[in-house]
Amino acid sequence: MKKKRRYLTATMPDGYEKTIGPTTDSFTHYWRIVAELESGKTEVFWGHARSLNEARRKRAPAEEASKMRGWKSFTFEIVELVATPA
Repeated sequence: MKKKRRYLTATMPDGYEKTIGPTTDSFTHYWRIVAELESGKTEVFWGHARSLNEARRKRAPAEEASKMRGWKSFTFEIVELVATPA
């Protein structure tokens, strides 16, 4: 049977919404890194994962990136995706 297409929406604590799709992939969580640079600017990195554990494993590389890129600080956030029909 063919998988149904759907939209996946992540709502971050600051109110930002990210919609992915339409897709048939089985993503369950969205992660985001907001990095503050020494210059005062920010960089944003994001992705989606098929499980909460997979999303949590992105934290260690974020900490390494912080040191390598010289970020002043960063915030790592994970939220659950909500599916709606396409």
